[in-house]
Amino acid sequence: MSWMDRLNERAELMGRMMRTVGAMQAGHSATGTSEIRLAASRCMGCDQAEACRHWLDAHPEGADKAPDLCPNQDLFSTWQSRG
Repeated sequence: MSWMDRLNERAELMGRMMRTVGAMQAGHSATGTSEIRLAASRCMGCDQAEACRHWLDAHPEGADKAPDLCPNQDLFSTWQSRG
């Protein structure tokens, strides 16, 4: 997979995860650029993309928090609490 394909894949997964756990709205309104970069960097470095996709597919109605496999679980929880 090319670097650009990986970037697109991870952006899609991160967006889906944020919507699924309800961190999207809070993330936009209360998050600085450095936190968004941190989350994106963690997602790019994660080796659990396939497991992430399966988890997201299994939670179409949403979830209270990101799964333990997500390197942004704590950060997304923080964003949820700000919303």
